[in-house]
Amino acid sequence: MTLSVINAGRGAASASDEERWARLAWSRLAEPQTEEVTAWLRRHGPVEALARLRAGSLDPTGRYDQRLESLDIDSARRSLDRLEVRVVIPGDDDWPEGVEQLANPPICLYVRGRGGLGLVEGGVAVVGSRAATPYGLTIATELGEGLAARGIGVVSGAAFGIDAAAHRGALAAGGPTVSVLARGLDRAYPAAHDGLLRDIAEHGAVVSELPLGWAPFRHRFLARNRLIAAMTAGTVVVEAGLRSGSLNTARTAAALGRHVAAVPGPVTSVQSAGCHELIRETGASLVTDTAEVVDLVGRLSFDAAAPARAPSSAEAELDPVAHAVWSAIPLRRGADLAALQRLTAVDTPTLLSVLGRLGAVGLVRRDQDRWRKVLPD
Repeated sequence: MTLSVINAGRGAASASDEERWARLAWSRLAEPQTEEVTAWLRRHGPVEALARLRAGSLDPTGRYDQRLESLDIDSARRSLDRLEVRVVIPGDDDWPEGVEQLANPPICLYVRGRGGLGLVEGGVAVVGSRAATPYGLTIATELGEGLAARGIGVVSGAAFGIDAAAHRGALAAGGPTVSVLARGLDRAYPAAHDGLLRDIAEHGAVVSELPLGWAPFRHRFLARNRLIAAMTAGTVVVEAGLRSGSLNTARTAAALGRHVAAVPGPVTSVQSAGCHELIRETGASLVTDTAEVVDLVGRLSFDAAAPARAPSSAEAELDPVAHAVWSAIPLRRGADLAALQRLTAVDTPTLLSVLGRLGAVGLVRRDQDRWRKVLPD
């Protein structure tokens, strides 16, 4: 069946339409990251490559014959229309240019939602463990909310744990979020996140490179992870064990020259062991909040985070002499002027002046002829 027959009854197809449906066909014929298909599409283009495959001149092994025989583009298009899923291809305004850096970029992307994939431009991937701790869930939610509140797209995989928390944080801020799935968009995955995925589609987009009806297998999750890394300006791993798939996302991001960051956790937590390995072994940036993430992936100087500072205290502002006197004053029993002179070796006029200043800022109290420290509130 040629593309002209496939499109019969729909009017003359433009060249871009012909390429779109040829790419849809290829996405139903080949698994993601199939190197030979990537080479064929680059050499011949999707339309010509599909014609050669049908003619038997492209692949003498017959590897794709079974899928080719069952290929029904008209039925696939009707299903897409019914589910309000659109097909995005290279050259579309919606196409995320970052995926072109992959050795085997997606053939096309299936997208459902009100938002375009422009949301991922300058966006941040927030990923991590499915078996997240309350600590990890809190951090992921705060990052998702903080990034979205700044208009930065939050990208994740809608899995249990960290992914879902990041999406929910972004939704709470009313900001953009995009989920990338490892199955076709005809079903929610995981099924328990059907409501979450509907909310994401309402405020952003749900994306997959897999056709409708295709199920999630392990190698498809790994393929999905590379898209999350490639679509975004940087990846933040909140919690991850040593075998977590989110580490694969981070390594892909690093290989593509993207920013990679990890949130530290307790050194005793196995859920944070992967984050600590990223920081120790790969030089991933250590981040603790939204400001530090934006400082990493944002515009130079404009999005810089202020240096972390200890909470201000009166004693921290003391000069060396005043601090020495304050340190020498007992807390409970107090000390008289003669005792303080022995303890500090400060002359009487200076000592009286310092004691007066310490009293003025509330650090010491005088009881008759003795001075004592004031307990902090």
